[in-house]
Amino acid sequence: QVQLVESGGGLVQPGGSLRLSCATSGTIFSFNAIGWYRQAPGKQRELVATIIMGGSTNNVGSVKGRFTIARDNAKNTVYLQMNSLKPGDTAVYYCNAKRDYIRQEYWGQGTQVTVSS
Repeated sequence: QVQLVESGGGLVQPGGSLRLSCATSGTIFSFNAIGWYRQAPGKQRELVATIIMGGSTNNVGSVKGRFTIARDNAKNTVYLQMNSLKPGDTAVYYCNAKRDYIRQEYWGQGTQVTVSS
C-alpha cells in the first residue's frame, strides 16, 4: 500500500520560512517523479515544484526563486523549503508521486500552511 505523509505546515508570519516533508512508503526510486502542489479555498490545485528522480528539479510559477525541492534518499523523503513566505502562499500543500510505468499517481492528505501577520 502506497502512503505519502506530509508534515511541517503551520502558521508563519510574512517573510518567514517553513520546510515541508513528504515521507513515502518504500523507496522513492519506485516513483518517476514526486511533486508538491497546493490548493487555496475556492481555487484550483496548482503545481509548486517537481523533482524528477533522474535528478532534475523544476520550480514553477510565483514561487520561483523562493521555494526549492530536495530529497533524502536514505529517508525516502522529499522536502519543500519555503522562504520569504507571502500571504498568497497560504494553502493546503499536497505531496504527489507518480509511477508512469503503471499509470498511477498517489496523493498525501495535505498539510496546512498559513502566512499571516
